Amino acid sequence: MRVKLQALGCRLNEAELQTWARQLQQQGHQITRESAAADLVVINTCAVTAEAVRKSRKLLHRVRRANPQARLVVSGCFASLDGEALAREQGIDLVIPNRDKDRLTAIATRELGLDAAVGSTPQPTTDPLFLRGRQRAFVKVQDGCRYRCTFCIVNLARGPERSRPIVEILAEIRRLSAEGVREIVLTGVHLGGYGSDIRGNLAALIRAVLADTDVLRVRLGSLEPWDLPETFWDLFKDRRLMPHLHLPLQSGSDTVLRRMARRCGSGDFARLIGTARERVADFNVTTDIIVGFPGETPAEWRQTLTFVETLGFGHLHIFPYSPRAGTRAAVLPGQVDDRTKKDRSRQIHALGRRMKADTLARHLGRRLPVLVEGRYGGAVADEWFGYTPNYLPVRIRSDEQQDPTNRILGVTLTEVDTDKERLIGY
Repeated sequence: MRVKLQALGCRLNEAELQTWARQLQQQGHQITRESAAADLVVINTCAVTAEAVRKSRKLLHRVRRANPQARLVVSGCFASLDGEALAREQGIDLVIPNRDKDRLTAIATRELGLDAAVGSTPQPTTDPLFLRGRQRAFVKVQDGCRYRCTFCIVNLARGPERSRPIVEILAEIRRLSAEGVREIVLTGVHLGGYGSDIRGNLAALIRAVLADTDVLRVRLGSLEPWDLPETFWDLFKDRRLMPHLHLPLQSGSDTVLRRMARRCGSGDFARLIGTARERVADFNVTTDIIVGFPGETPAEWRQTLTFVETLGFGHLHIFPYSPRAGTRAAVLPGQVDDRTKKDRSRQIHALGRRMKADTLARHLGRRLPVLVEGRYGGAVADEWFGYTPNYLPVRIRSDEQQDPTNRILGVTLTEVDTDKERLIGY
């Protein structure tokens, strides 16, 4: 069978998609990029915000319209929270909640009779990542979260924390590296909680990856700032651990952070970033900001703007607050109106663009190793794109005779492009 796989939302969803793709290949199925050509479509949905739910529904409808004959399997957080309603919708053949997604291929094979379509010869072992047009591999190391931030629905959708054994993770990374993957990203729902259920910790996992695999680049997925001990920065002495972290702040106001039940105040966060920049060369930090959290006053919003500008993030992920049924924040007083959220979103987006432009400009004149991920969209034949070690996007002008995709090139950074979103180099 020809199988199309698609994910919305977090990197963990991407990691799971990659695992399913490999399992399906081993059964003899083909992975395709085209929905219209697929016999089976598997979608890993998201429900972190109301907008994510809307996008998940829109994707399902689009897939059904584009290829009504294809069988459709739906999993992920949206499927876990609204599985019964999804199961009743026309055109969805199978809904698999998060608690069963590690067995998705086995369940789909049994329930949909996929074995009948499997040939006798497994598909080539080229990593599904490449077949789907991706060059960076996401490696799932844990699932679930023990914390209860008042705005978050993911802990309900994903359940308690569960960590994979280190030996299993190392085996996956070695296989990916042997197949040509240059960069892996360790990811999980609560990545910093890795090992809490198996008497381990994230630092021990990272040390094992660096010591016992030869993958060229190691990145970390989103990390909560309270999970990083003082000794954590020593890990970056190995230059294969990339000098970039995504540390969710959510708000620069301590009173808002308390209503969110966050475990890190603004002062602690600022000290953490200061230490990171002092200890790790070229360290780049990106973050999440929630706009219009219940009860957010104009004064609290100004505190966030001031704090964010003071720290100077390399990039902001900005989310207007949306109530999620089943969370404590959904019933808090002082829900902020949509007009105010839109106005504050415009302010923080403008600030984010200025900070990103400043970060990019500080790197002009540098020559840095860039992992080429593919052809630059809409560009002439000799332009490509990739990322620096500290995760700055680069548009690469190259006269390479061969396709440089998935190679690490030394690139001299000469300018910032006109939309201030990426560097240009050669």
